[in-house]
Amino acid sequence: MSAFTDRLTDGLYGAGWAGVKKLPEPAAAALGRRIAEVAWKRRGKSVLRLESNLARVVPDASPERLRALSRAGMHSYMRYWMESFRLPTWSPERIRERIRIEGEENLREGLDAGRGVIVALPHLANWDLAGAWVTSCVGVPFTTVAERLKPESLFDRFVAYRESLGMEVLPHSGGAAFGTLARRLRSGGLICLVADRDLSSSGVEVDFFGETARMPAGPALLAQQTGARLLPVTLWYDGPLMRGRIHPPVAVPETGTRQQKTAVMTQATADAFAAGIARHPQDWHMLQRLWDKDLEERSA
Repeated sequence: MSAFTDRLTDGLYGAGWAGVKKLPEPAAAALGRRIAEVAWKRRGKSVLRLESNLARVVPDASPERLRALSRAGMHSYMRYWMESFRLPTWSPERIRERIRIEGEENLREGLDAGRGVIVALPHLANWDLAGAWVTSCVGVPFTTVAERLKPESLFDRFVAYRESLGMEVLPHSGGAAFGTLARRLRSGGLICLVADRDLSSSGVEVDFFGETARMPAGPALLAQQTGARLLPVTLWYDGPLMRGRIHPPVAVPETGTRQQKTAVMTQATADAFAAGIARHPQDWHMLQRLWDKDLEERSA
């Protein structure tokens, strides 16, 4: 990426955070819809990749159905951005009005036990809004990990944005964050990890919609090492609301090696993700290659 492109990318995101949050909400929503339509009609690489991914989620979908899903998916994705640009200005009351969560008892029971809780989410709906709900409505701070972005100034913007919502943000850099996450859990804390795409070379093979993909081993390993509760969470949009489900805990198998236990737990987490994505495919914002077959084709 050139220095000019770096500055342009950072400037565009900066303008979004500075400008969109000042717009009236109807104007911001209309802007998001317009951008989504333009992006979808251009049929760029991201839209085509989204359709390719959705073809695995809805294998019996016709080409027309896939196009409709990718269109809805781009609108959902831009809704995420418009909400995220405005989220730092929302009051706890506003956040509470916009989100409904099922299975909250699974989270509270884990926190009350004092052994730590790991929340694992896929790229569904608005995970930042879910995080803001945790910090402002449940009243619990948490730690998360962010992928390093280029340019560095853009990564700094994302860190500052999420810290403004009450999150502790650690950079994802070759597993260096693992020790800090373990310490937070041993002190009874909460960590939240977006965990449907592996960013390392140590991902766990899972069956995901009938094909092999790799997902991070971290959530399962942390649960085994610290005794923390592992909770998959899925999210979806429902009109003006965002809804979510905190699934029951993923149990640590009683027998097997650490590697075997990690494989079983990661598969169980992937199954929970798949159930949520299958019900709300238009809200899964996966615009990158995910399955092993696609990654191998890119390498070739």
